[in-house]
Amino acid sequence: MTFSAKDVADLRLKTGAGMMECKNALKESNGSIEKASEILRQKGLSAAAKKSEKTTLEGIVASKIASDKKSGALLELNTQTDFVAKNEQFIELAKTMLDAILSNKPASVEQMLTLKVSGTLISEIVSSKIATIGENIQLRRFELFQSGNENSIVGTYIHPVGNKIGVLIKLTTSSNISGEISEVEELAKNIAMHIAASQPQPEYIDSTTIPKNIIENERRIELGKEDLAKKPKEIAEKIVQGRLEKILSQRCLMSQPYIKDPSITIEKLIKEKNNRLNTDIKIAQFVRYNVGEMLEKDAAKEKTTACVE
Repeated sequence: MTFSAKDVADLRLKTGAGMMECKNALKESNGSIEKASEILRQKGLSAAAKKSEKTTLEGIVASKIASDKKSGALLELNTQTDFVAKNEQFIELAKTMLDAILSNKPASVEQMLTLKVSGTLISEIVSSKIATIGENIQLRRFELFQSGNENSIVGTYIHPVGNKIGVLIKLTTSSNISGEISEVEELAKNIAMHIAASQPQPEYIDSTTIPKNIIENERRIELGKEDLAKKPKEIAEKIVQGRLEKILSQRCLMSQPYIKDPSITIEKLIKEKNNRLNTDIKIAQFVRYNVGEMLEKDAAKEKTTACVE
């Protein structure tokens, strides 16, 4: 017996299950909506769909680097409670997703959820885990760094207390680093650790990577401060320039004091390594995830972009 798109829609409305789960149930039931409903209930998927409406503010950040160090992935996987975030099945799900990201290089969360592992859609694996574990699970976001033709290495650091903060970083070098890969790998990890722990958090690599609109906005804010209102324009602009350089330098990774040795900056740390290895190491990319950051504000938005369908 065949079934139509309307049958799928009706089954979704009745059970709250995802589209692919409904299609599979209708196939298994030869098009019978009643039988398909029973199948979904037996598998716990209709209950899982109801759980998927619940807010996910806890979770973990996880990462994986390819064996050749040429690519790496970082993700945030959310659930409802910290208890479940420590569950081995939940952690294994994150590892499965990281493997799929590195192997298939999806461009978005939505695309990632349509990938298959051993013939099963990632979205179906997540639904099954929701039913088994008993809490909503959502892949909120992920980042994939890859090397092109340049000499480079991708590194990571996950803060071990709760796995709540993680960093992915990509370094490039001016020469082949195969003989010193362990040293550059250690440097990548140390800089990633700095990014994870530093306050204020670095937002840019250096001043050249700060967007012009950000600089102009900061300039406008400083010029509008009351203590400059009665000062001559030329003097006010000089004061603002000095303040601007200080404010922006604090947000640049290269100018921050290295957290393991505050007597040097990240820029000096890299320069010392360059002199030792006779190469030119540069930071090409970095990203920092903290579980739940801004999640309460954009929970409704995230629900539409990262939920399992």
